[in-house]
Amino acid sequence: MGELLFTGGTVVTAEGSYRADVLVENGSISAVGASIGSDGIETVDASGLMIMPGFIDAHTHMDMPFGGTMTADDWATGTEAAAAGGTTTIIDFALQEEGGTLAGAFDAWTEKARDRAVIDYGFHVAITDLRDDIKAELPSLAAKGVASVKIFMAYKGTPLYTEDDDLFETLQLSKDAGVLVLVHAENGDAIAKLQQQALARGDTAPKFHALTRPEAVEAEATNRAIRLAEVAGAPILVVHVSCAPALEAIHLAHERGQTVYAETCPQYFAFEYEDLAREGFEGAKYVCSPPLRDPSNRPALWNGLKTGDLQIFGSDHCAFNYEGQKELGKDDFTLIPNGIPGAEERAMTLWTLGVREGKLSENQFVAALSTNQARIYGAYPRKGTLAPGADADIVLWDPELSTTATVDNRHGNVDYTPYEGRSFTGGPAAVYVRGNLVYKDGEVVGERGSGRFVERKFTATKGLEVRV
Repeated sequence: MGELLFTGGTVVTAEGSYRADVLVENGSISAVGASIGSDGIETVDASGLMIMPGFIDAHTHMDMPFGGTMTADDWATGTEAAAAGGTTTIIDFALQEEGGTLAGAFDAWTEKARDRAVIDYGFHVAITDLRDDIKAELPSLAAKGVASVKIFMAYKGTPLYTEDDDLFETLQLSKDAGVLVLVHAENGDAIAKLQQQALARGDTAPKFHALTRPEAVEAEATNRAIRLAEVAGAPILVVHVSCAPALEAIHLAHERGQTVYAETCPQYFAFEYEDLAREGFEGAKYVCSPPLRDPSNRPALWNGLKTGDLQIFGSDHCAFNYEGQKELGKDDFTLIPNGIPGAEERAMTLWTLGVREGKLSENQFVAALSTNQARIYGAYPRKGTLAPGADADIVLWDPELSTTATVDNRHGNVDYTPYEGRSFTGGPAAVYVRGNLVYKDGEVVGERGSGRFVERKFTATKGLEVRV
């Protein structure tokens, strides 16, 4: 592609906000400044809009097997939903199959994404079987451009579940390999026992998903994972932090000077336990893990985003249809597929509930959605910034755009939205990936298969040095 000039808008980055033009050449940003000459250049009028670096969502699950079924969104519809929310890069979780290799997971997810993604992408590899050959293979991930692996401390009785000894050794090996370890921190043993006891009592409704995963099991596992990382001398990232007690363990680690990164997600601000307790089986639409919490946790989570204890805001987009998928658990809440859609609503939720309510600044918004993600996950400065040499991933953000979510106007392949009827103020007017328009005025226009794999390289940064 040729040149493209964004004029008349306000550039908003993690560092500050200012009036400037942005010049794009051949898919990269070539200049940012006042009154860039526009002779012969295609111009985009950004008057009244904010020019932001494209958002990064490093927590998605596209075309993923779980609980005997597959997530409803594949790499086409899932990345279209993400693009409609201002996201220009996702980092998805490639699952190691039982008996399989890490390279096999990488190759399988590459095939899923290659001809479908409308935005750029990378992979974390989820390690589910730390055999001796996998220990030897792990260092090769970095050469593939994979800078992160994931360990599940939850889901005992499934191939995802990992014992502490394997978690600890993964931390040791990853430190030496230059790879960041992500953890799903819930105590799988305690949850399994609580679930068994609930079912024995005849407690089968969706609300028992939360009641068998209390805040303490998340807090305990968070602290345990962090302390194991401390012993290993390795950095660690805790995904989808949902409650104040878990955040407290992260804050204490930061006070000790430990390198701990942490993510939270829109569902913990938009919904609450009472949604799981809705009449009939409606609560199944809100089943995710960790579960929705009492809203008394929210002040701590907002404070965590503001102070930098929580550096990133991911969607944990893991969509299942209500009919035929969520319904698998109609008589047993443990069989409800865990996950809800959220890639499209992630940024709008953070702006509406955070920036407009004075809980975060517009610059903290960009940091949590873009810049911190690029820095932590090893894609900076190619991604996450508006600076010469960076990919021209650009969101034209309308701070006054008013939208109401309905199942009919969502861009994913899901038969419901938990955000049904919810109104947002603030949203993307247009989205560009490497200078190519992929979304404008409510319509995804990006070509399926146009997304490219992003090679990443992890470099540890002290937890409190990456702030919002």
